[in-house]
Amino acid sequence: MRRFPVTFLSAILIVLVIATVSSGQGTAWSTESVLDMMDKSARDFHTLTADIEHIKYTDVVKDTSSETGKLFVRRDEKMRIEFMTPDRRTILRNGDSLFVFTPKINRVEEYDLGKNREMVDQYVLLGFGSKSENIKKNYLVTLLGETEFDHRKTVMLELTPKSDQVRKQITRIQMWIDEASWLPVQQKFFESGSEDYLIFHYTNMMKNLKIGDSQFKQDWPKGVSRTKPRS
Repeated sequence: MRRFPVTFLSAILIVLVIATVSSGQGTAWSTESVLDMMDKSARDFHTLTADIEHIKYTDVVKDTSSETGKLFVRRDEKMRIEFMTPDRRTILRNGDSLFVFTPKINRVEEYDLGKNREMVDQYVLLGFGSKSENIKKNYLVTLLGETEFDHRKTVMLELTPKSDQVRKQITRIQMWIDEASWLPVQQKFFESGSEDYLIFHYTNMMKNLKIGDSQFKQDWPKGVSRTKPRS
């Protein structure tokens, strides 16, 4: 099976893999109780804005790279990330269409998520409005326990994909979920066939702020070149 380009895989993960759960009481968590909180959160989630740090570790050269920016997500499958450092880059998602704009070379890469529907749907089940029954259908879910992260008390979950196709891309996912806000503060994706991993770290999260349609327009500059890489 063809492995997806790093840019495409990273974009897929950013777009489709953001788990949210809602507030609750008590500290004796079980896998079922955490998944139950995810169900409750799905009923009142509409939008999210956050600062995001994307970290990529490549084991063969022992290299760690990172980029930081701002995330805007809406429940209706719309998302925009504006990476500002070290280089500017925009990732825009609208339904099955995904765009990656690189100002330095004035180029937009266009991807059709529907072409990879099986893998995409697996990750969508971890996203906004997801149901625990679907997560359990597609992942083996393990509660790793409580830990302090970013000076917050968090619950850690580990998800192992049941699908052979998904496991060819990602072997497991770890999530740190803030017990105060019940929003994810970090997600770590372990790539198959290597010791490489991707991390998405979220701060300054604001839930259910109004995000207008203009935030999700293709506002590329004049003369931009367009390509459709094979995914």
